[in-house]
Amino acid sequence: MMINSIPKIKYLETNNFFLIAGPCAIEGEEIAFEIAERVSTICHKLQIPYIFKGSYKKANRSRLDSFTGIGDEKALNILKKVGEHFDVPTTTDIHSDSEAAMAASYVDILQIPAFLCRQTSLLVAAAKTGKTVSIKKGQFMSAESMQFAVQKVNESGNHNVFLIERGTTFGYQDLVIDYRGIPVMKSNGVPVVLDCTHSLQQPNQSSGVTGGRPALIETVARAGIAVGVDGIFMETHPRPKEAKSDAANMLPLDRLEEILEKLLYIRKAIQQSVQV
Repeated sequence: MMINSIPKIKYLETNNFFLIAGPCAIEGEEIAFEIAERVSTICHKLQIPYIFKGSYKKANRSRLDSFTGIGDEKALNILKKVGEHFDVPTTTDIHSDSEAAMAASYVDILQIPAFLCRQTSLLVAAAKTGKTVSIKKGQFMSAESMQFAVQKVNESGNHNVFLIERGTTFGYQDLVIDYRGIPVMKSNGVPVVLDCTHSLQQPNQSSGVTGGRPALIETVARAGIAVGVDGIFMETHPRPKEAKSDAANMLPLDRLEEILEKLLYIRKAIQQSVQV
């Protein structure tokens, strides 16, 4: 897959990494537009290809009383408005076969959650929409085994697919990133993205609310760029503590620009070293 197959994506000629960023969940139109405007402005300034991300609903929460969304159609319409207003591609995650065609009419990329990356019928349903399909590597999966997820999409007639690394389960309440898996997954001939926020989650807390270590987002992102990821995934919010989902591991929006600038320096240094 070539990233230029994604509608409305810009600045591909710069050969910079691409950025997938937005809130964990769509909480409302005002906050979605606030985030999209700020990230779009930063990416325009730095000439980074940008994809807006927001979950239209959260289906895999630990507690019954956890926030799951503002309503499917309402949230999907906000995603569509963001894409049209800022002229950027959009992505959201889907959780069942029936959601694939529905979400595909609103967004440009369908994201398969990590827990569902082996769900054959879901991968096939996403593939058959013709939209680009991004697949998160399961916390329980090896990098080598993700070739079969790619094959399921390809063999369903869709070659627009990329993979997202989001850490591997380490004990019950932590995740680790095995950076050896980046080149392994890239060997499938698909772009590979590092999810810098979910890789720092601390799941299975006794409170039923996932924890996180957002202070390390820059650290893992730097390492990802150094080993050659094609894209960076970050959930961000202007006021993370007020976020209705994944508040513990989102990046404060006011830190995004400085981190992206540092990542661009590393990317440029790596590219120059390869050319020498």
